[in-house]
Order: sequence, then structure tokens, then C-alpha cells
Amino acid sequence: MALWPLALPLLLAQAAAPAAEGPPTEKPPQPEENVIAPPGVEPAPPEVDPDSIDGRRRPGFDPRLPDPLTQDNPGALRAPPPEAFPTDEIPIPDRWRLIESLGVVKERWFDPYHQNTYKGDRPIDRAKVPWLPIRGDDWFFVANAVSDTVLEPRTFPIPVGVQTTSRPQSLDVFGKDASFVFSQTFIAGVALIKGNTAFKPPEIEYRLTLAFNYNYVDVPERRVLHVEPSKKTHRADHFLGVQEAFVDYHIRNTSDRYDFDSIRVGIQPFQSDFRGFLFNDQQLGVRLFGTRDNNRFQYNLAAFWRLEKDTNSGLNSVVQSPRDDFVFVASAYRQDFVIPSLTSQFTVVYNRNRESDDIHVDDNGFPVRPALLGNLRGRDYDVVYLGYNADGHVGRLNLTASAYAALGEDRNSFFTGEKADIRAFFGAAELSYDKDWMRFRLSGLYASGDKDPYDGKEQGFDAVFENPVFAGADTSYWIRQTIPFAGGGRAIAINGRNGILNSLRSSKEEGQSNFNNPGTLLVGAGADFDLTPELRLSANANHLWFENTATLQALRMEGSIPRQIGWDLSAAAIWRPKATQNIVVRLSGAALLPGDGFRDLFDNAGGHRHYYSLLGNVIVSY
Repeated sequence: MALWPLALPLLLAQAAAPAAEGPPTEKPPQPEENVIAPPGVEPAPPEVDPDSIDGRRRPGFDPRLPDPLTQDNPGALRAPPPEAFPTDEIPIPDRWRLIESLGVVKERWFDPYHQNTYKGDRPIDRAKVPWLPIRGDDWFFVANAVSDTVLEPRTFPIPVGVQTTSRPQSLDVFGKDASFVFSQTFIAGVALIKGNTAFKPPEIEYRLTLAFNYNYVDVPERRVLHVEPSKKTHRADHFLGVQEAFVDYHIRNTSDRYDFDSIRVGIQPFQSDFRGFLFNDQQLGVRLFGTRDNNRFQYNLAAFWRLEKDTNSGLNSVVQSPRDDFVFVASAYRQDFVIPSLTSQFTVVYNRNRESDDIHVDDNGFPVRPALLGNLRGRDYDVVYLGYNADGHVGRLNLTASAYAALGEDRNSFFTGEKADIRAFFGAAELSYDKDWMRFRLSGLYASGDKDPYDGKEQGFDAVFENPVFAGADTSYWIRQTIPFAGGGRAIAINGRNGILNSLRSSKEEGQSNFNNPGTLLVGAGADFDLTPELRLSANANHLWFENTATLQALRMEGSIPRQIGWDLSAAAIWRPKATQNIVVRLSGAALLPGDGFRDLFDNAGGHRHYYSLLGNVIVSY
């Protein structure tokens, strides 16, 4: 039943009643539900209370803003605008000291396993080191220290000096074959870096690394360690070398993923390919390098002026004038090229040598430039290496491969004294397959040899400065040991220490490249067994040949020399007590089972058919 007929007389009576005199009396507001409007009449809007209601927000009500606040804090920074803050996280301006204040990390200077200011984990407090010539924030200091200890008893063919011998009535071409080496190297390095390098390249880096080496060698024959036959058959020596001293300047970022261009000037490490076949050294140079496409493309443009090396330690000698030997490098890397998961590298290396007028004698008194081969004259040469290198995966197979062509000119071939064209080639590949905690490897290497020393072509491949990680690396007998070329050249070796090429050089460190050499062939197999995270066992078996023995025949004046060098068998155990690289203990053994070619060239006074090498190595790093 409708209520409006009952309320109509009351409304009419109120409308007809005269207004009362005096001010109107304020009536309390009526609830909205008590006000009934007649049909066609809009009810009056209720009165709105302007006061705020605690805990409630009235829609459509726009109160007047409060007076602006002023801040009286001289030197304070203005707060960033709201859009500067991420929506998914809250930045902390100084997370390093926040962690320390929370007691999460207790820093100790001698502890490299946790956050440490001396290891670049925290920025430098400039107030504590006002003498440092640095400005701005985010400067980091990094200190490194390495102790490398080597014990190495070994046997190899040792020639007897022409003038005298250690034992009367025992003068022969070859003497006893046992020797012993002890080497202790301490490496200390410091770096000053600006910029948080956890996610982007540093803005600038200053780095200095020194290495001190003490070595002791004992051999059974004279004129092996010293040119003077009157000196003893053992030698102790020490040397301090500068292995790194460079400035690395970050030119610019080229993308929001921190692709970059940088330039590095000074003594710096450089490896021209993945396994160190061609040029792997620490030399004085200028290098422009960078990345593109989220680091999928990398490039290098570099020029190096080769430093002299200390004879017995192999460290850089900055107290001698640099050599007249320059190396120019241009290389480009591309990930996922030719196939996915394979990184391809294209390399052009130009080696310009102008040391024909340079006569250099090493610290032991042996001439090394020019090499005492052939006409004994100095040489100039220009060589361009064109190379392709690959590293990655092909399905489940791991692949590393390198191929080089050496093209150039030798201004004075030591066989003819005339100009000769250099045309030499190199190829190496290693396939490996992982099965749980085991890796099985197959290796192959080819370095061309000179087929005719007198034809105006030098076809024996040689590197600029090799230091290969291949076919067992320095665990291998042939890679680790130097075999003197007795009877064919004075102070000349078939191969160099920590080198795989049969290059007939006077010295890998101080000699010149030689493209009149017999070349190298290698086929090998190996396996690595990670028994625990701390312990790895490795085994390698390599068979080696000379690619061509024409050069050896000419130097030895023999009608024929077989090509077989023999079997190189080695095994190693590597133990990392902390499952890190801070402490590494290695014990390895290798044996050379000579083939017909090696037995034709070399012998020993004891009549031993096989040669052995043991290596004990302890590396402790901070």
C-alpha cells in the first residue's frame, strides 16, 4: 500500500502555516530513509559534513591540500622523482656496508673466500687512503699472490761437450741422460679498478704484476748449462720480471647490455687462439677490443713490440731494449657460427722481424740470434698467418679446432743465403665426449715440414710464440721436454719447452721463427676422470712423427732418417683440496718410447731405450 496519500495532508498543512518570527531554528538532520518524496518531486540533497571522517574516504570530496613543507638541510640531495624507482625492487645505495652492519659478513684481509676489500669485493674507503690519486666513488682494489713450485726429475738425450767431459775417457756424442730441475716462482699483482664490474666493464683499470723466479738445474754433462766447459754441471739462478703493467680504458658502451669498446696499453697477456698454438704471451702492446650483439661478437685489433726474455726463467726483461720484432693481430669471434653452440674465430696475424743485424747471446753464453744453423747469418722475414679457429659443441661432441696458413718471405734462408718464399700450413683438432664424470678425447695435429731446403721455398710451419693446451699439455713428455739437436746444430733444439712444434729453433723465448724445419704429426687419445670434485685423473697416449725429414738429413748429412718419433705416454693426478683453484696439487709422469727416427738421431751413454719425466707441481693462490 502506498504511503504518499497519508503524508499529503501533513505536507499541505506545513506549507500553509505562517512563518514564525525570529531566526530559524536549526533542526537536526533527518535520516535519508525518513524523507519520502511525492511522485515527480526530487528529494532535497542531504547536508554534507565538511569535516573528515576517520577511517573513511568520501568519493568525490576534494579537500584543500596542506601547506607545502620546506626543508632546511644545506647540502642535502633532492629526492629522485617517483619514476626513477623500479617497481619490482628497492635499491640500496651502499649494500656492502649494509651487509657488514647487519653482521652477515665479517671481513678478514687474509680470507679470499668471503667478501674482502683487498679482493675487489668492496669499494675503497677514500677517507682511509687519501694519498691515492683517485676521484669519485666505486673504486676497487684487487691484490693477487701466487706461489708456483715445480720439482722435475727427467731423462733426455744430453750431448757431450766437444772440448771436455765430466768423466775422463767417456768422451762421446751423447752422455748420461738424467737431470733434475727445481723452480719456484712467486707472482704478486695489484689492480686499481673504477666501476662495479659485476655486471658491466670497468671504466678504467690500472694493473701491475711482478714475478720472481728461482731455479736450480743439475745435469751430468758440461757445456749444457754454460758455454764455458770449465763451469760446473749445476746452476742456480734467479730473476725478477714484469709480466703485466697496463692501463685499460673503457671508451664507451654501445648497447644497454653493456657491449663496449676498450683500449689497453702496456705489458699485457694475449692469446691469439683458443688453445695457444700461434701466439700466447705477455708482451708490450696496444690493444683495441670490444663486443657487440650481447657479447655474441667480439673483436681485437692489437700491435705488440716483443720484449726480451730472461734465458733461464722465461720472464720478461724490461732492463733490455725490446726486440726488432713486431706482431700485429686482427681477429673476430662470432658465437653460434657456422652452427649453433660453436664459436668461430677468424684471425690475421702479421709478424715483422728485422733482426738480421742483431747478434744476441743468452745469459748462459750461447748465441741465439742468429741461430747456429746453416750459413750462421742473421735473417729478416715477413710472415702473415691466416687462421680459422673453432670452439664449442657439435651435438654432444665438444670440438676445438685450428687451421693456419703461413705466407711470407725470408730474406736470407740459412741453407742458400737467398730469399725464400714461406708457404707453410698447420691444422689441429680435438674431439671429446662427456659421459657422467668422464671425458674421452681424440686429438690430431699436422704442421707441414720443409720438403727441400734448397728449392727457394720454406714449408716448415713455425709459430710466433706457442704455449699450447693440447694433447695433455705440459703433462706430455714431448711438449714438456726440450730435445737438443746434437750433431746438426749448436745450441739448437728439435722442439721447445712447453711447445709442440719441431721448429729447430735456438730458443722459443729469444730465438727467431724457423720455417726450415721437419714439421710435426700427432695422433692421440686421452681421458679425464673426475672421481670427486677435488680429484681428477688424466691419461694421454700420443704418437708423433716428423712430417718430412729432408731438413734433418741435410743438417746431419745423412742419406735417410725415418719419420717416427715414437709414443708419448703420460698420466696425471690433480687434487684441489678446497674444490677451488686456490690450492692445486699436481703429480704427473710421462714416458717417451722412441721410434726409429728418434733412435737414429739420439742416444745416451747408459743405453736406455726409453726416456722419462716426473713432474710435481703445487700452486697456491690468494
